[in-house]
Parts: sequence; structure tokens; C-alpha cells
Amino acid sequence: MTLAGKAALVLGAVKGIGKGVGLALAESGVRTALTYCDWEESLAAMRRDFAASGTDHLILRANLLETDSIARLVEKVVARFGRLDILINNIERGGWPIVHGAYTRGQWDLEMETTLRAKQWVFTAALPHLKASGDGVVINISSIAGIVGRCGPAAYLFNEGYSAANRGISLLTETWARLGAPEVRVNEIMLGIFDTRHARETRGWGLLTHAQRQAIIDHTLMGRTGAVDDVAKAVRFIIRDAPFMTGSVLRIDGGYVLGGEKVAPMPPGVV
Repeated sequence: MTLAGKAALVLGAVKGIGKGVGLALAESGVRTALTYCDWEESLAAMRRDFAASGTDHLILRANLLETDSIARLVEKVVARFGRLDILINNIERGGWPIVHGAYTRGQWDLEMETTLRAKQWVFTAALPHLKASGDGVVINISSIAGIVGRCGPAAYLFNEGYSAANRGISLLTETWARLGAPEVRVNEIMLGIFDTRHARETRGWGLLTHAQRQAIIDHTLMGRTGAVDDVAKAVRFIIRDAPFMTGSVLRIDGGYVLGGEKVAPMPPGVV
């Protein structure tokens, strides 16, 4: 896909990964609609940075828990740009045992409504426009919590609600790939521990002891947490350079899921 002149809807773009992905698309000539709901202290910087990109963009406040308003949100984007080619489904409510402790029923429901349900209704509203583009792309952003759950060094970061919701995202990715084909490719980027998502630029990271933080790093084969640019590069690859890829999960976790265990030397054998 040639990016210049395309139109994208990027959810949760006020800061962190959503903002980084939105800026990367804008810098590639994509006209971007960007949503936010909270973190209003970051809104001025968001406006300034997208204005500096020089690319047409639209910033919209959207509470995606209000599902009846989602269709209107998508229509605003299409009315502004005349089309919709790309959907970056980046919205979640991260569950942190180190911050929240045991989840209450209300927190669990909010997790499902945000991390899982909102994605479904945004996709449903966007799909006709993505199909009309003839070369549409959906990228679901998820977490390795859907694989590892609350265990190992990440047990302080991922609770069961967050983990269950993220496992559900992979099912949506597969189903949507079938619904969208052949006009729309649907793929998933499954993230590990990133600076702005569970790591050093988050409140929960600061609540961990040095030993707990180091255990997470040691468990990651690359020996570091991820950066926003790592995600932006993957998004550009899927959109621009992977025309035969759909229904796939691209895991970007620095090798956390594999773990930091060493490979034993080959024994001499007995033959």
C-alpha cells in the first residue's frame, strides 16, 4: 500500500504508543483521525506535535464505552477525509495487580468493555468503509498478557481480566480477517513490556522494587523494554510491505514469552 493520501483512524492517540503510531503515519503522508478520552494533561502536546507534522489530521474526544456513539465517530472521519483505509485498534484498560490489587467486579467489567468490547464495535462501524477502500488494513494492538497471564516476573503487571481480554483479541483478529477478506487485511501486534506500556514511563513500574524490574528485563531475551518506535516500524511494515499477510499475530516482546532461560550445551551423546 502507498501511504500518502490514505486516511487512518488511530484510537487512544493522546500519548504513548497510539500517539507514536499516529505521528509515524502522519509523517508518511497519511491523513489521521486521532481519538482521546482521558489524559487531558497530554492533549496540548498532542495537538502541537500533530500540527508540526504538516499533515491533515482530526483530533476527536471519544468515549468508546458509549457504543451508540461509535458509528457517528467513524462517519465524522469519513466526512472529513472522504474515505477510511486504516484502523489502528489501540484501546485498553491495563490491569495492574501492583496498582489495583485484586480486581473488583466493576474493574473487571471496565476491562472487558474497554480492551475487548470497544474494539468490536469500532471494527463493525469501520468495516464497510475499509472494504470500499479496496485495500483496507486493520491492526489490533494486544498484549502478551493473553499468553503469559499472571505468572512469572510479569505477575505484578498483568491480572486475569486484562489477560483474558487480550486473549480474546486474537479470536477477533482471526474472525475479522475472514470477514474483511479480500478487500481488508486484519492483523494483530502483540506487545510485550514497553516503556509507555507497563514499563519505565508508567506509575506501576515505579511501584516495583529494583529486583522485580530487573527480573522482567532478565526474562526478556533482548535485555530491554520496548520503545514506541519499535511499534511504529511494525505498523508501517504491516500496512505498506505485507500485502499477503492477514489473520496473523506479530509478537513484539523482545523475546519475553520465550523467557530468559539459557540453552544448555549439546551433550556428547553415547553413540
